[in-house]
Amino acid sequence: MADFENIKLSIAGRRANITLARPDKLNPLDWSTVRELKRVTKQIDANEDISFVVITGEGRSFSAGGDLDGYLHLYRHPEEFAAFLADFYDMLVTIEQSPKIYIAAINGICVAGGLELLLACDLVFAPESARIGDAHINFGQLPGAGGSQRLPRAVGMLRAKYLMMTGVLISAQTAAEYGLVSLVVADDDFTKEIDALVDNLSAKSVIGLRGMKTLSAMSEQLSLEEGLKQEIEYVHRYATTERDATEGLVAFKEKRQPKFNKGEN
Repeated sequence: MADFENIKLSIAGRRANITLARPDKLNPLDWSTVRELKRVTKQIDANEDISFVVITGEGRSFSAGGDLDGYLHLYRHPEEFAAFLADFYDMLVTIEQSPKIYIAAINGICVAGGLELLLACDLVFAPESARIGDAHINFGQLPGAGGSQRLPRAVGMLRAKYLMMTGVLISAQTAAEYGLVSLVVADDDFTKEIDALVDNLSAKSVIGLRGMKTLSAMSEQLSLEEGLKQEIEYVHRYATTERDATEGLVAFKEKRQPKFNKGEN
């Protein structure tokens, strides 16, 4: 994979680590960074050896959102601004629709575009010291990377309006209560807990995890009636064609650990 200027990429086994790496600027999601994220997520999608992706930030911030100076330029060049928004949209949709499991490791401040990146991921871990919010309105801005649409779906309309209209940052624990964070851990245990999560997922059926991601997405995109129909069709196909479904039951019967397929598309 290619080198990057604004992010760092490392791969170990079936896990890829993407680190936003401009800590002096609180890891802004400016156009160049978004383009790099768009490129790396598409490259990861094409790599059959990768099953799990952890996104985090360097320093004291996950991401403080956009580069305001960069936005001034983009606002004065409407065609460029439209291209930036399209790249941001494409990158986040790539994460949402990817067969890989994306984990947001919110190491510190997470606001605006950082929150929009969080909302596209499958699982979110945060240390107790993390602070999370929308904050666009604090600078007279509006969310343009899906925040106004994904946030109400994640936390409900009243809480979403509260976060968007006040611009407040909430604690990791409050974010968990809202439904923005999967698990809050002690600061000193953060890295260890992320590693433990990936180890836990690695013991599961990769094909099964992808199915869980697909079925979960249906719940947001379809009516309950249609979603239930699609679930029946999907699980029937999975159970009758995928070896992992049978292997899990046989292993349980034989009182042993399942031997699932690893990293196969």
